[in-house]
Amino acid sequence: MYKNKKSGIIGIIITIIILILIVIFSNGEKNTSFLENAASNLVMPLQNGLTYLKNKIKGNNTFFSDISNLKQENEELKKKNNELEQSLRELENIKTQNETLKEYLNLTEKYGEYKTIPGYVINKDISNYSKTIVINIGKNDGVEENMTVIGNEGLVGHIVSVTNSTSKVQTIIDTASSVSAVMGTTKEAIVCKGTLEETSSLQANYIPTNENIVQGDSIETSGLGGIYPKGIHIGTVKK
Repeated sequence: MYKNKKSGIIGIIITIIILILIVIFSNGEKNTSFLENAASNLVMPLQNGLTYLKNKIKGNNTFFSDISNLKQENEELKKKNNELEQSLRELENIKTQNETLKEYLNLTEKYGEYKTIPGYVINKDISNYSKTIVINIGKNDGVEENMTVIGNEGLVGHIVSVTNSTSKVQTIIDTASSVSAVMGTTKEAIVCKGTLEETSSLQANYIPTNENIVQGDSIETSGLGGIYPKGIHIGTVKK
């Protein structure tokens, strides 16, 4: 039964094909028009597809061209960024130099009676027992051992060793350091020493028992001891 049904469908298809061929061959001019329409219907979708593909390829070329331009712009931006960073570093250096010069100017005005040599810290050794720093000036700059070292906020220490271009400074907070000083209000003589307990403070010793100590009172060098000149600010009473 299945085989008979299949044979019937094939027969119908063959009949339809025969009828179409009869119509085509029986109409001359119409036949040409039909063939042209058929060809047009077949070619036009193909032509449209090729045109779309061509436009797509052109678009891709533009896309790749845009990528190349973006890469070039990115390189130019990187170059400008590097130039700006370099300019910023130069400005920071100029700012630091200006601040150093201002600090030195303040020091020369504050301690005008002393001859000063400008320098800055290039290394430091801050441990429990030793608190020393190295500065960038030495014998070639006129620096000698036992010279006093001061900063914008007051006394730093004194020179303990010198090379041609550097100097080692024992700071006043070193445990081996001892500074003869006076209290600003009463002018009582005391001795300030570095301690193991404090890394940035001094301990005042030999204070008279009847001395009225004022918190915040200024402490200055007394000029005794043969190292530090008189009147250099050391610090203030903390407690």
